[in-house]
Amino acid sequence: MALAVVLVGTLLAAATGVVAATVILMGLLSLPIMLRYGYDKQLAAGTIVAAGTLAQLIPPSLVLVVLSDQIGVSVGDLFLGALVPGLLLAVAYALYVLIIAFLKPNLAPALPLEVRQLSRGVLIRRAVKAILPPVVLIFLVLGSIFFGLATPTEAGAVGAVGACGLAALNRRLTPKLLTDAAHATAIVTGVVMMILICSAFFGLVFDALGGKTLITNLLVSLPGGYLTFIVVANLTIFLLGVFLEFIEICFIAMPLLVPAAQALGLDMVWFGVVMALNLQTAFISPPVGFSLFYLQSVAPESVTTQDIHRSALPLWRFSLWF
Repeated sequence: MALAVVLVGTLLAAATGVVAATVILMGLLSLPIMLRYGYDKQLAAGTIVAAGTLAQLIPPSLVLVVLSDQIGVSVGDLFLGALVPGLLLAVAYALYVLIIAFLKPNLAPALPLEVRQLSRGVLIRRAVKAILPPVVLIFLVLGSIFFGLATPTEAGAVGAVGACGLAALNRRLTPKLLTDAAHATAIVTGVVMMILICSAFFGLVFDALGGKTLITNLLVSLPGGYLTFIVVANLTIFLLGVFLEFIEICFIAMPLLVPAAQALGLDMVWFGVVMALNLQTAFISPPVGFSLFYLQSVAPESVTTQDIHRSALPLWRFSLWF
């Protein structure tokens, strides 16, 4: 079941690109089932939190879309650059689950025999029915970008149409669903635009006062050259990511780091992927990682806040090492 959570989290990350949606959905669907069949509370919660946060890194991540604008690289290039690290991190989480299940089988017991009495044909049909639709949606969005058939903006429209098509096939496409989706999209867009306007105003004033030039010169002249800069940039973005949303970081902090990175000759696609990795790890970092509170909002009463925060520590260390 924990491996299934990692797989579904990876698929949802590639289908939605939004951490909150992935963590909350898996918290509602997977956590009660895992607890019912005897999973350790911390292992179950930690797996959901870590797998759900993959949406920060695996394309079409909203983080990558915002970062591409701030660091001045193509969204498609950043998507391609982040795809392999994101999938490797998903594989790393799967290996972690396998190791824990092998060393401590009482923490991740197998499903009871009566639950597993399905023929191979039935199991394959159910798996294909569950996995094929999101895979098709992922291919429509990412494939249209990678093959040059659509820009990222146009690919978003392709994804929206594809999602409506899947909802129609499942007979769930209703006027209320469309209205709610449009309303939620308008709210998110309005919030992002307001942050963008305010951060642009801050940036103009800060630059006019000479602040950006001062910080760029300071970062470029650090002892140790680009290696020291990479350490400082990683620590800065990671620590900010623990306490702030990624949008504020991308619009305010990243413009201060990008001129120094360019002056030091860093590959900007690589730099953007590394920053996205920092933000992904920060999202599961206690005590205020956002994914922890997303799961807490839908977790059963038997799973306490302390359980959720403790569950993230092993996977947080794993992500940090990665």
